[in-house]
Amino acid sequence: MARTQSFKTEVSQLLDLMIHSLYSNKDIFLRELVANAADAIDKARFESLTRPELAREWAIRLNADKKANTLTIADNGIGMTEEEVIENIGTIAQSGTRAFLKNLAEQKTAAADIPELIGQFGVGFYSAFMVAEEVTLLTRKAGSDAPAVRWSSRGEGSFEIDTAEKAEPGTEITLKLRPGSEIYLEPWKLGEIIQKYSDFIAYPIILPVTKTNEDKTETVEERVLNSRKAIWLRKPEEVTDEEHKSFFSHLSNWGGSEYLKAIHIAAEGASEFKALLYIPATAPFNLLMPDIQKKGLQLYVRRVFITDECKELIPDYLRFIRGVVDSSDLPLNVSREILQENPQLLKIQKAIVGRVLGELRKMQENEPEKYAKFFREFGRILKEGIHTDRANQEKLKALAMYETMNNKPGELISLDQYVQAMPPEQTEIYYITGEKRESVASSPVLEYYRSKGYDVLFMTDPIDDWIMQSMFQYAKKNFKAVAKGDFELTGKDKEDLDRKIAEADRKYADLLEALRKALGEEVATIRFSGRLTDSPCCLVTEGHALSPHLERLFKAMNQDVPVTRRILELNPDHPLIAALENKRQTGDGAIEEYARTLYDQALLSEGSPIPDPAAFARRLTELMLRSVR
Repeated sequence: MARTQSFKTEVSQLLDLMIHSLYSNKDIFLRELVANAADAIDKARFESLTRPELAREWAIRLNADKKANTLTIADNGIGMTEEEVIENIGTIAQSGTRAFLKNLAEQKTAAADIPELIGQFGVGFYSAFMVAEEVTLLTRKAGSDAPAVRWSSRGEGSFEIDTAEKAEPGTEITLKLRPGSEIYLEPWKLGEIIQKYSDFIAYPIILPVTKTNEDKTETVEERVLNSRKAIWLRKPEEVTDEEHKSFFSHLSNWGGSEYLKAIHIAAEGASEFKALLYIPATAPFNLLMPDIQKKGLQLYVRRVFITDECKELIPDYLRFIRGVVDSSDLPLNVSREILQENPQLLKIQKAIVGRVLGELRKMQENEPEKYAKFFREFGRILKEGIHTDRANQEKLKALAMYETMNNKPGELISLDQYVQAMPPEQTEIYYITGEKRESVASSPVLEYYRSKGYDVLFMTDPIDDWIMQSMFQYAKKNFKAVAKGDFELTGKDKEDLDRKIAEADRKYADLLEALRKALGEEVATIRFSGRLTDSPCCLVTEGHALSPHLERLFKAMNQDVPVTRRILELNPDHPLIAALENKRQTGDGAIEEYARTLYDQALLSEGSPIPDPAAFARRLTELMLRSVR
């Protein structure tokens, strides 16, 4: 005799959400029910290894009955007893249900995104109520003498359960479709959904289709909807370049079919999974637009499509990688855990990151032109990992490429190449940050290094300043910002420079005081330096203060940052310094104008904007007039 039982509170809330909310992707229900069916067959197949009598031709069958307005999904898998039905259906995945509802409440998830979350929170069975006004489940446990069970519900807070007749073990789920959901009785629609979400299920998904013959008679043929040919499960040598291009185009979602490299992974041991990853040839237009760019890899569990945006599989600095991961370890269906908290994902991510970085290193060493092409497209993103991924920081440093002072514009070299080219007396890796090569290449602070034949890395990506906050050494050599801190020499060179600066400090003490008074709070201080060989002056930043480049970036992002007062350094050997001292001694009242012009000149020389261009032009005109009178 049929008995009526109430759903748990969380299940009732979820059913109400499924029934009364409008989703843009109701197709997800079939993905979930087919995934359940495949999981049930997996369990029965495992049982059959020790109980051969359970073995049979495994299959999932769909049946669309337009007259009855029903869709049935049937499998010949493990089945359930009455107790299991009550536990797994009436109170299915309680923790997943609560987590799902909590996520919706906390994140204010858009309705369009909800179907994609369903599969991640173990609540897939309930998705049937998106399209069905009544769901009936008929099941019989494989290898058990327990009677078959019929469960049914209209999703209104309760369900009925009773014993039933069923000859074969397995489970049938019949959906009485809601008005407006009749499209799910059309063979073309069912085929479309299966090909999108379940094409690589290991078992045939069969749909009987009625065919009208030439003599007007009708015959029924069984059509297999899924190909069961997962490209990532095949041997690498069996996959053609055309197949790779077609699959990459399907994955890339930005219309390209060209890729630089395909990476096959078959991991065994602590975490078993297979993966096929692609390094793209060109960057998508939205690579630097995180709000509209998809992130993550497609995730399958035993060939069942779960999500096309599993962010936990790959770190953000590798977000340009496209591909598929098929896990044998992750739980599926009613026992599916919240993916974001599953420790297996971290193991998979670690293996993927190690393999991708290893393949990039091989490309860098063996195919330098191809790697340079890759780095120009994605280097800015890859370098983020130097700051965020401490475990792989050294590997990422080795993959970084830069233009330099001594190499042609556009030519990139690695840190290994830089270190190998260093002269014996050079002990540090010199670099300068800025917005573009043209501005940093003309900076006066490079003059000393150029005169000694040392090379300087040009770091012109917007994030380089940020990255360098955690990039202290490479190959046991410290990084040195040529536009920061004190200028230091060693040995006799240091003695000669110290003597020269001390002499200049005495000789031009009054001039320094006059310049400091004229510029006031514009600069932190004014001092003589050995950093310059040709220019009269330059600006440098103290210690760990923000560089002007980074300061401008923060301001562009509407972030409040303190204004950094910089040091104005003077070249003691430049004739302009002696000329200014002569002007001061003769009582020229324009010393303040000279000071401000000197400061603006230093800004212009490094490519920085001057605070008042109109005032600069006016001062320059007046000074020119004085010189020609």
